[in-house]
Amino acid sequence: MQSFRTELENPIVERDIIELEKKIRAFREGSIPEEKFRSLRLARGVYGQRQQGVQMVRIKLPYGKMTLQQWHRITEISDEYSTGNLHLTTRQDIQIHFVSLDRTPELWSKLELDDITIREACGNTVRNITASDRAGIDPDEPFDVTPYADAAFRYFLRNPICQDMGRKIKIAFSSSDKDSAWAFMHDFGMIPKVKEVNGKTVRGFKVLVGGGLGAQPFLAKPAFEFLEEDLLIPYIENVLRVFDRYGERASRHKARMKFLVQKLGWDEFDRLVKEEYKAVKNKSIKVDYEGYQNTVPPVTDAVPAFTIRDQQQYETWKATNVFEQKQKGYFAAYVKVTLGNISSVTSRKLIEALRPVIADDVRVTANQGLLLKYILPEHLPYVYSVLDAEGFAAPGFDSIADITACPGTDTCNLAISSSTGIAEALENVIAAEFPDLVHNKDIKIKISGCMNSCGQHGIASIGFHGSSLKSGGKVLPALQVLLGGGIVGDGEGRVADKVIKVPSRRGPDVLRALLHNYEINALPEEKFNQYYDRQGEKYFYELLKPLADLTSLSDDAFVDWGQAQQFATAIGVGECAGVVIDLVATLLLEAEEKLELGAAALVQGAYADGIYHAYSVFVQGAKALLLGEGIACNTQTGVINDFDKNFVATGLFNFEKDFRSLVLQINENEPTETFAGTYFKQAEEFYAKAQAYRIQKAATVQA
Repeated sequence: MQSFRTELENPIVERDIIELEKKIRAFREGSIPEEKFRSLRLARGVYGQRQQGVQMVRIKLPYGKMTLQQWHRITEISDEYSTGNLHLTTRQDIQIHFVSLDRTPELWSKLELDDITIREACGNTVRNITASDRAGIDPDEPFDVTPYADAAFRYFLRNPICQDMGRKIKIAFSSSDKDSAWAFMHDFGMIPKVKEVNGKTVRGFKVLVGGGLGAQPFLAKPAFEFLEEDLLIPYIENVLRVFDRYGERASRHKARMKFLVQKLGWDEFDRLVKEEYKAVKNKSIKVDYEGYQNTVPPVTDAVPAFTIRDQQQYETWKATNVFEQKQKGYFAAYVKVTLGNISSVTSRKLIEALRPVIADDVRVTANQGLLLKYILPEHLPYVYSVLDAEGFAAPGFDSIADITACPGTDTCNLAISSSTGIAEALENVIAAEFPDLVHNKDIKIKISGCMNSCGQHGIASIGFHGSSLKSGGKVLPALQVLLGGGIVGDGEGRVADKVIKVPSRRGPDVLRALLHNYEINALPEEKFNQYYDRQGEKYFYELLKPLADLTSLSDDAFVDWGQAQQFATAIGVGECAGVVIDLVATLLLEAEEKLELGAAALVQGAYADGIYHAYSVFVQGAKALLLGEGIACNTQTGVINDFDKNFVATGLFNFEKDFRSLVLQINENEPTETFAGTYFKQAEEFYAKAQAYRIQKAATVQA
């Protein structure tokens, strides 16, 4: 591991990678429990696969941006450590699979040579911050949200307040009221707004909070119709502090922020958020958007000779995949990437051939494609020819023919039935039987391998998620059909209705029935969701009911798409869904690590960070002692209250008032040097008492 220790110039990143290598070694030696190690590696982008002994590594690309050099670096990493495939995700990340755990520190160090991270790509952290792929070139945008998404990413990366939350947090920035980043389905969703104040144009955001998909979808609630730009990041921090303290930690299925908002009610949730304001280190964060390095057009020379093999296909591609940027005279082109999979070899060919005619800023899109920017109109035929030569010039980007699907049973522990296999089958139906729909961008088809909605089925016009059915004592793969989801606009959205469950093999017939029925019966100019609303859920249930009949199943109904063996459910333990750790020694070790981090923060003058680390010492230490007594708590506030009840009220621990008053000084004081020093010393003293109590109790038990 010596090479990356000397090659990296950033000491913080170097420390992260060295720490991961040490934790892996400790895990191999048996000194770190498996559950604890799982949470450590997840927060560093290393995720277990369905296949034993190998890992998926999630590469974090804030708002989906990568330079051509970064894209090239990722291809080399995939060749050396993975399978040579890059999987583009709905969170604008890139995933590579079948990676050896022991090689992940080295892999990470090589990514960082081009400023690419895997830190907090998984786990109970702030995940990759997404944004409209058109941000910065969108003709409809009031301003470019990219600098704000970038600032939020940098602010919360390694931030103590969001390193060990009860569940993950997802943040999205849309570029306009069209809400192409689906702000309405995120923990935090932002839509840019401007207004005139005293003759000046002021930037701000409509802010939505508490949305999410999964098995129980929630539409986000509007927290602000207009929040000034400099108040956005402090507000997010306030909310994260409340989520960290009050959020569920025992039941992972109830631990997302949407459930906390539901449990507390909006008024109480909002009150708690406002209570944190005093403790936040930055009351205003002005993003230097003018100093942000904007994307510049390429310096182009003559392009190599090329041939357009099918002029009509080129015109269709240009009509469906290309749009004019707000920068007049330049165009952007979308690349439809089937199932989000593109090889490293193909990627390198595209990089080299397209480098002279596209900007050094490629965006991974939220529907698993790519966006190429700043193309001169005379270079569009050349771009098409390059894509066509590599099999990536399919028209119909973001149309009904461009189906979103998660990896499903190919690699995921949670998947029930195939999502990629049925996605290919449905795309084939559209290409063969409904070719004109390549121009239809109203209907979206999205597929997940389970109910958790990584493929975003919950907001699809036509959605499917993996499931199973029983017939004649045997299990067969199934699809839950959902209809009517999608974007309304300006932060409003629609959650799809669950209509019916059918055998997976009948998925193509479901699509045929829906599209034929829509073509025949829809009114002129009536969009699919309007038609669905007019007819109603029961109408579509009756339409599809014959396809749910299990009385006459063929043999292939018991074999999933893309498989040769008879179907059997094999669901593992989901990792990104959260990890519950209840080992006393491990918790006290964590508290000790937080003390070390806090001390370092105080030395550096990062007083707010030092205070939050001290707060974590109180909570982790109290939780450890409570668990030692067999008392489990599901929130941090529960830990604080139960410690008072079981340790303070009984005389085992004594404080000036009580434990709660001691700990919650955190949101009653400004993060000054004086308070930070006092609070940290109190945390040190509590930790010493907790360790002494544990040692004394162990000695009593042994006696």
